[in-house]
Amino acid sequence: MYLAVLLIAPMILSAQSDSHIFSIESPKSVISGLPSDICLAAYRMRPAVDTSFSQDVRVYGLLRYGSGEADSAGITAAFHQGRMVLRQVVLTDEKNARITLEYQGRSHTENIRVIPGYFSLLPPLLAILLALIFRQVLVALFSGIWLGATFLWGYNPFTGLLRVLDHYMIQSLLDPDHVAIVLFSMMLGGMVGILSHSGGTQGIVRKLSRWAGTPARGQFITWLMGLFIFFDDYANTLLVGNTMRSFTDRLRISREKLAYLVDSTAAPVTSLAVLSTWIGFELGLMQSAFNSLGLDQNVYFVFLQTIPYRFYSLFTIIFVFLIAVVGRDFGPMLKAERRARRTGRVLSEKASPLFDAMFDQERPTHEIPYRWFNAVIPVLVVIFITMAGLYFDGRMACMASGMMSPGLRDIAGAANPFPVLMWASFFGTVTAAVLALLQRILNLRQTVNAWIAGCKSMLIAMIILVLAWGIGQICMDLHTADYIIEATRGLFSPVFMPLLTFVIAALISFATGTSWGTMSILVPIVIPLAYQFTRDASMAPDISHAIFVGTLASVLSGAVFGDHCSPISDTTIMSSMSSGADHVDHVRTQIPYAVLVALVSIFVGYLPLGLGLKPILSLPLGIFFISGLLLILGHKTDHL
Repeated sequence: MYLAVLLIAPMILSAQSDSHIFSIESPKSVISGLPSDICLAAYRMRPAVDTSFSQDVRVYGLLRYGSGEADSAGITAAFHQGRMVLRQVVLTDEKNARITLEYQGRSHTENIRVIPGYFSLLPPLLAILLALIFRQVLVALFSGIWLGATFLWGYNPFTGLLRVLDHYMIQSLLDPDHVAIVLFSMMLGGMVGILSHSGGTQGIVRKLSRWAGTPARGQFITWLMGLFIFFDDYANTLLVGNTMRSFTDRLRISREKLAYLVDSTAAPVTSLAVLSTWIGFELGLMQSAFNSLGLDQNVYFVFLQTIPYRFYSLFTIIFVFLIAVVGRDFGPMLKAERRARRTGRVLSEKASPLFDAMFDQERPTHEIPYRWFNAVIPVLVVIFITMAGLYFDGRMACMASGMMSPGLRDIAGAANPFPVLMWASFFGTVTAAVLALLQRILNLRQTVNAWIAGCKSMLIAMIILVLAWGIGQICMDLHTADYIIEATRGLFSPVFMPLLTFVIAALISFATGTSWGTMSILVPIVIPLAYQFTRDASMAPDISHAIFVGTLASVLSGAVFGDHCSPISDTTIMSSMSSGADHVDHVRTQIPYAVLVALVSIFVGYLPLGLGLKPILSLPLGIFFISGLLLILGHKTDHL
């Protein structure tokens, strides 16, 4: 028997040596109407045999290329090393598309799941709606991820649930940058715990209260600190919120207002700064787009040219200043501020702040000295090491790439902010601990316990961050941004390009919660469109250049909109976390202000820009309108 097997097996294998198993390697699901690359794989029955072969294979299916009609007649192509890629295929069947491969008289059929385009909008919309309606961010984000995973995995809710747990949650923490954010956030939370238990934060409150004893002055100081920490939005939100929380509580400023002040200075300021952790990313995108067009442009100079056209970011910073010093509010924020002034409750009765409430209630005893420098020195250490670290890390990266004499813009562009923030938060924690130990305010056990308590206070926010990254991955897998772009592609025209680009960037960033993701998607598309459209329209050179730069600026500015007001944005979550605010309350109170500034930016900035109005006129006009609207819509907060 064994002899028969040994004799027959080689004959069978030889007969099957030219047989192949065909399959669709990726993707298993595509979005209806969006171009996709479909990779077909061929496997020989004998894996030891090279899978490279050039015999023709006819492919049939419900295929459409670009804007052409459906092609069911088939195509002839060849595999190379066991792979064949059908480029930019558009599948229009909204159930299943069948692709049949015919080879040597045999055929094999594979199905591709085609998901309707509007389905890609449903997961982020569900998360946003549930967060606003039920005020439970964890449930809202998890539900959005679950819905998206269900779409992607055969419309099976149980399989979708399993993929949420074993794929998207894990993937969120496989990104080294995400891990760095979690670690330095926990580390910074631990530092704040030491500052609180050693009396440092209370010392700042006492020191500032001597000359900033009114809510208006307290809000102004918070805004000023947001401008001072311009180099990174994460560092901005964590440092300003945690440092000022006790101070603003004492002045009966609501946590919602503190979160707004923190959130609406972080991303706008950092995105505009000529040296920041954002600039390298922005310049890199611009340089790639210019290279694709064959343009020899100094990207840093173009970046500087976009600053006057960043109407939304500029108007937001000015509006925050006005809100702080004028003493007027409107909408949900007015209600929150009057509650805080009248009752002293900085949080609403139904609030669930993104921190450990027991930790926030812990105060040093009266025997502990309230020394302001015990908080200021660690914060300054964090700021100094962050700036110095960005410089040295960027310089080393430039030299490693062969650039021997890099300038500041090159250094800023090459720096990696995430390890630098890790260094800064670690040394800030060590500094806070050493100060407490040297002055014998805390012993070693109390210092460690204070650090652990501070880390624990960040746990809920870290869980929400992981979920926010998960739904961001869902949006990428469902091509949410691509669908929005495709649906609005026909609306572009040279005159309205800045306006439409800003609106699309704002929608994408709000739906996906990421400014960098929005920029990475739109900049490579918008720069060639703006360049080509303005050339084809034969516009005057000055108007053509203004529309080109303004359109680029509208992407960079519109991306900030969602970054600092979307419920699923990590910066929005971190602002709620560091300010100790209820996340849903923060979003509800901030959105009316963000929308107001966005509308002013549209009607005063981006729309007139295409008609020839220069920023030197748009900027003062915008300041006039936001000031007037605040006076008309706003009411005195302290009017009891």
